[in-house]
Amino acid sequence: MDDISRKKLLEDYAKTRTPELREKIILEYAPLVKVVAGRLSMYLGYNVEYEDLVSYGIFGLIDAIDKFDHMKEVKFETYASLRIRGSILDQIRKMDWIPRTIRQKQKKIETCIREIEQTTGHAATDEEVAKALGITDDEFLEWQSQMKVTGLVSLNEFMEQGSDVSQDYSRHTTSQFVGPEESVEKEELTRMLGEALELLTEKERKVITLYYYEELTLKEISNILEVSESRISQLHTRALQKMKTKMGAYMGILRG
Repeated sequence: MDDISRKKLLEDYAKTRTPELREKIILEYAPLVKVVAGRLSMYLGYNVEYEDLVSYGIFGLIDAIDKFDHMKEVKFETYASLRIRGSILDQIRKMDWIPRTIRQKQKKIETCIREIEQTTGHAATDEEVAKALGITDDEFLEWQSQMKVTGLVSLNEFMEQGSDVSQDYSRHTTSQFVGPEESVEKEELTRMLGEALELLTEKERKVITLYYYEELTLKEISNILEVSESRISQLHTRALQKMKTKMGAYMGILRG
């Protein structure tokens, strides 16, 4: 189905609200749920089944279909992506399955990175962090693998702060005017992002750039950098940890 047909389908449903049209829209946009679930799955590793994420996301798609205002200048795909991600993350929060030990490890790593960088004046290396933690390099790599689940914390912050797609939607549904406070905040975010990227190694910076700005998948990035997908995942996790020490709540400028 082309874009014009999809748009008409949404307009017809807005007028009639028939179960038949709703079902057609769900089937048409089901692939979008799979895409969003796939992108979130990298944060979860093997802790949650991909099929479960898709099922959680379907509820978000249905919510988007019922609440979308086709008269606004926002693509349905953009609005639906927000609702799908929100639905998945809401369900994950309700499950509260992240072990306390993993949360503790995350705090230890962040504390070590902060202390090393304050002491040395340069970005902390994996070796330095492992030594500060009193564990081997291999054990630290295992910790990093486990840390993927804590990416949900950042993702939840993104949603609650109304970043990414929600800003796009509210921008079109409210005022087009950008006030001086928003302009200053945008400049501050840009400056902090630049400083945070400087903390990363060349490979970490490439992963962040390719994933968030070029919107490539882990597999595509692994092909470009010629390393395994698991290594790309580790680099991504490590990069977010470093950036979080610099940006804090401002991590919301990155997409989930």
